Amino acid sequence: MNILILSAGTRNKVVQYFKRELDGRGRVIATDCSNLAPAVYDADAFYLVPRITAPGYLDVILDICKKEKITGVFSLIDPELSMLAKERERFLAVGTTPIISDYDLVETCFDKYRMYELLCKMQIPTGKCYTDKARFYQAAANGEITYPVFVKPVRGSASLHINKVGGREEIEVLYGLHEDLMIQEYMDGQEYGADVYIDMISGKCTSIFVKKKVKMRAGETDKSVSFKDERLFELIRGFVEKCGFRGMIDIDIFEIGGEYYISEVNPRFGGGYPHAYACGINMAASVIRNLEGKENKAEIGNYLENISMMKYNEIAIRDMNGEEIVP
Repeated sequence: MNILILSAGTRNKVVQYFKRELDGRGRVIATDCSNLAPAVYDADAFYLVPRITAPGYLDVILDICKKEKITGVFSLIDPELSMLAKERERFLAVGTTPIISDYDLVETCFDKYRMYELLCKMQIPTGKCYTDKARFYQAAANGEITYPVFVKPVRGSASLHINKVGGREEIEVLYGLHEDLMIQEYMDGQEYGADVYIDMISGKCTSIFVKKKVKMRAGETDKSVSFKDERLFELIRGFVEKCGFRGMIDIDIFEIGGEYYISEVNPRFGGGYPHAYACGINMAASVIRNLEGKENKAEIGNYLENISMMKYNEIAIRDMNGEEIVP
C-alpha cells in the first residue's frame, strides 16, 4: 500500500504519521511545487510538481499515481481539494482512491455563505452572515446584529484578508477594494477546534477530538488544551453524518452562553491535528484500514482531557549543492 500526500509543504508530522503506521508495508510519497518544502524530505520519495494552477497539473499527479502504484491520495491545502473530489473517477481508474468528501460538499465548505445556509437549513447554530451589505446595514439598524463584525472573502483560506471592523465606513472601504466579500457576526466566545474522522466505507463518524484553542497564529492553532463534552460530540456526529462527509475534516466551533456554534468546516487535516495524534487519535491508521476495505470502530472521545499542545519553531537544514532552488 502506497500513500500520496499532495502539497506537503511544512506538514512534516502528517508525513511521519503515515510512514510510522505503514511500518514497511508500503511507502509514503510526497509532492510540492517547491523543493524547499521541508515535509517532502520525510517521505520515502518526493516529486517536484508544477503549481496546481498550471496546465496539465492533474495529468502529472495521475502519472505519479500510476508510476508509484498509489493506493490512496490526499492533499494538505484547500485549493487542491476540489480538484481531487471532482476528478475522483480519473483517480479510481488508475487504482487510486481520493481521500476526500464529495465534490459538492467540498465546494460548500469553501463557500462560507453556502455553508452558512446549510447550517441554517439544518437548524445548527452559527454566526449570522450577509453578502449584501445593504441587508447587513438594515439588520444592524434593526438591532439584529451589532459591531464589530468580520469582513472576509466568501471563498478563502488560511485566514487571509479577514478584517475585524467597527463601522460602516470600514465596510465601504473593503467592499470598494475587494470583490466577493461577506459580513459575518463576530463570535465573542471560547473557540474550539474538532478533528473528526468519518469512515469512508460506513459513513459513520468514528473519531472526534476537541481542543480548546488558547492561542492562534496565522489562522492555525498555536496552543490548545484537549477538551470533552458529550453534547458537543453529539452535535458534531449528527452534523457530519447527515451531510455525508468522508475521511478527515477539521471544524471550527464557538461556545457562547453555553451554546455551541459551528463556524467553518475544512475537509482535510487541520493544522492542529498533531495535538489529536499525540492524544491517541490515529487518523493515519483509520485511513489505511479503510483503504484495506475494513471499517473503523467508533471511538468518539477516547482521549484524555487537559492535555496541552504548544507549537514551537524548528528548522530543517539541507545541502542543495547542485540542485536548482525552486522557492
